Amino acid sequence: MALLLRFVLLCGVADFTRSLSITTPDQMIEKAKGETAYLPCKFTLSPEDQGPLDIEWLLSPADNQKVDQVIILYSGDKIYDDYYQDLKGRVHFTSSDVKSGDASINVTNLRLSDIGTYQCKVKKAPGVGNKKIQLTVLVKPSGIRCYVDGSEEIGNDFKLKCEPKEGSLPLNYEWQKLSNSQKLPTSWLSEMNSPVISVKNASTEYSGTYSCTVTNRVGSDQCQLHLNVVPPSNRAGTIAGAIVGILLALVLIGLIVFCCRKKRREEKYEKEVHHDIREDVPPPKSRTSTARSYIGSNHSSLGSMSPSNMEGYSKTQYNQVPSEDFERTPQSPTLPPAKESC
Repeated sequence: MALLLRFVLLCGVADFTRSLSITTPDQMIEKAKGETAYLPCKFTLSPEDQGPLDIEWLLSPADNQKVDQVIILYSGDKIYDDYYQDLKGRVHFTSSDVKSGDASINVTNLRLSDIGTYQCKVKKAPGVGNKKIQLTVLVKPSGIRCYVDGSEEIGNDFKLKCEPKEGSLPLNYEWQKLSNSQKLPTSWLSEMNSPVISVKNASTEYSGTYSCTVTNRVGSDQCQLHLNVVPPSNRAGTIAGAIVGILLALVLIGLIVFCCRKKRREEKYEKEVHHDIREDVPPPKSRTSTARSYIGSNHSSLGSMSPSNMEGYSKTQYNQVPSEDFERTPQSPTLPPAKESC
């Protein structure tokens, strides 16, 4: 009797496990930032599964500080995809008819915040099943910059550097020479997979075009640089030329300042002289009015003089009158005739 009961129970468990089954195994998926992640979840039903079909996707964030979030739900023949604000508009069922056995979803335009564990739950009473998928979002190498750190002169030491602006670790580097012999110098071979190549005692043989390729698990990027090793420059002459140039510039600046200050002083002096002129000083008389005044005074003097000394006085006095502005010819005064004595 006990054996029969155990057999019935085992058959019941077997039947229950066979009722609803998710055929997609647990897995880990790596995708690049900005790409679309396909998260599979396919299931099969049995005749015993007669209840309503419910499908639920949940996200457990990687930081473990947030509770599980429902990101999309199918229930009552309707789809609800606005539960989680961070994924709103970016998560969709891949099948137009999920009842056919495909509950897979796409997460588009991936972000670093999308990293976490996604769980697919399918329920159709009495059957229930779930699967987990670990999603990792990585950043492709991009913005690679190649440059020479140091002076590219014969005999000098400098470095070739390869720096990506962004990219998820681990990053792999590979240097190649694209011109001339297309072979890296022997001393560089130990650093051909390094972001930095140290060049010692440079020679012209090192000149050429080099490329650096940076890769990680989701992508790669490349940059190039042109190395031109030249003879040492005349540094003393360069320094002397720079000093002379600086001195000439200082002299020119000094002359400009001097000229400006001199001009300002002259303008200031002219303004001071102009303001010092007295406004109450009458204007000087003209030479014409002066001459007329002078003659008038002499006429008054002539009236009191005797005829005996009139002739000599007239010649002497009128000869002293300025003639530049005085055009009228002076005439001798007419005197009444003297009475004859009896």
